[in-house]
Amino acid sequence: MTSLYARRKRTTLAIATSVAAGALLTTALTTGGSAAAAPAAAGTEATPLAVPVALAPAARTALIKDQQAQAADTADRIGLGAQEKLVVKDVVKDADGTVHTRYERTYAGLPVLGGDLVVHESAAGETKGVTKATKATIEVASLKPAITADRAEGQALSLAKSAGSKKTEADEAPRKVIWAADGKPTLAYETVVGGLQDDGTPNELHVITDAATGKKLYEYQGIETGSGKSLYSGTVTLGTTKSGSTYQLHDTTRGGHKTYDLARGTSGTGTLFTDADDTWGTGNASDAQTAAVDAAYGAQETWDFYKDTFGRSGIKNDGKAAYSRVHYGNAYVNAFWDDSCFCMTYGDGEGNTNPLTSLDVAGHEMTHGVTSNTAGLNYTGESGGLNEATSDIFGTAVEFYAKNSSDVGDYLIGEKIDINGDGTPLRYMDKPSKDGNSADYWSSSLGGLDVHYSSGPANHFFYLLSEGSGAKTINGVSYDSPTSDGSTVTGIGRDKAVRIWYKALTEYMTSTTKYKAARTATLSAASDLYGADSTEYKAVAAAWSAVNVS
Repeated sequence: MTSLYARRKRTTLAIATSVAAGALLTTALTTGGSAAAAPAAAGTEATPLAVPVALAPAARTALIKDQQAQAADTADRIGLGAQEKLVVKDVVKDADGTVHTRYERTYAGLPVLGGDLVVHESAAGETKGVTKATKATIEVASLKPAITADRAEGQALSLAKSAGSKKTEADEAPRKVIWAADGKPTLAYETVVGGLQDDGTPNELHVITDAATGKKLYEYQGIETGSGKSLYSGTVTLGTTKSGSTYQLHDTTRGGHKTYDLARGTSGTGTLFTDADDTWGTGNASDAQTAAVDAAYGAQETWDFYKDTFGRSGIKNDGKAAYSRVHYGNAYVNAFWDDSCFCMTYGDGEGNTNPLTSLDVAGHEMTHGVTSNTAGLNYTGESGGLNEATSDIFGTAVEFYAKNSSDVGDYLIGEKIDINGDGTPLRYMDKPSKDGNSADYWSSSLGGLDVHYSSGPANHFFYLLSEGSGAKTINGVSYDSPTSDGSTVTGIGRDKAVRIWYKALTEYMTSTTKYKAARTATLSAASDLYGADSTEYKAVAAAWSAVNVS
């Protein structure tokens, strides 16, 4: 689970997005030639042939099946061992026929955590390059554990207890995996424990235990924290469905998104919101429907943003919607994405009067789902910061896309929900350190920060790439963005910056991507879209240098 902001109530665990096998690491390697485009004229529009095409769900499914049918040949072609197999996770196809296939890996039938990779193939089927989460050769001496599964489960339960869980047995029994996080791959157990954390957030603690020594190798949380009258966006038009004599908050035009009322509960789906006259909410937090209006509106605007901007149909790009739950817990001050339910969940804030359902928060949480289903960025250290920044970047982009006069686009995160109680936002993209915790620039110690603060340099990079450095006013908000080296950065516009980040995320980043690898990924994306000698490519390089990433 990824939460919206860092909870200060307890010591933060090493946490990561809940992902399938092969999505946990902190380094990245690209081999072969990347799909670089020929140089383009400065300031040009995206090269048409390099832009990802919008695949209908049926076409995407067919392409995935085709790539899976060729997976054995692909594994052999890129030099994997005899016991390694590839499982297709996602496919992106560019207009020129280039196909970027994201794979997870198994070894002797066991999931390889940190073994994900992306193969870039030309329209003719030739391999143009491979982006790997790890360069280590996947091989272990023995597949027989030296410790029992019960010992691994006991370790996981103890760690979960320290986070507030009262569970006495694991939700998922220990399973054998290959852990490829550091150095030589290791046979390990992965155990998952549920319950609740000490602040009321659902617990989905994954613990990786060395199967030979019993040593804890890694731990992470699988929960990602993060016409009606809305509280934050004014009167908005909603997609609803009539059932009998009542209306449901069920949008059949956007994959079937539904909004449910948890009524202060912390588990289950909740009750689907219904209304007699299809006029929802009052614009006041005291009306239970009001938060639902904001959540439903945020979900539909986020769906439309991804569809209209990138041709992406839903979080998984399969035409199916996630669902939203509001009124989680009692005075719960957070929002989160959860892969296990494929849903967004929103608390009502202090005193149950400030629900965390603003437009940028909704875009932020749904983007965690997109990240989980593409790069799967590991939710700790630098890659965790990039995961959080990705949600901030696209949450911001959704806010600008919506063009809502009651919640205009800005480079402030969570400015409407007033978590701090003083009217200030959670985060600032132009100068992240203004929140008192985030870093403006990369440093070797960045990975030690909470992921909501190690996101700072990437948020700063995105602002600089979009708007440039120095003082300016945008939509009535004043910004003054510095650079680490005193340089002046000229922005290329938010639309181009968003397109570059999305292409980098979906085609060049992996679970292990850190800041320097993110620089490489965005440069590859800029080269594909605009050319290696373009203004846009040079601006990407300059913006990264301005946040001390080279």
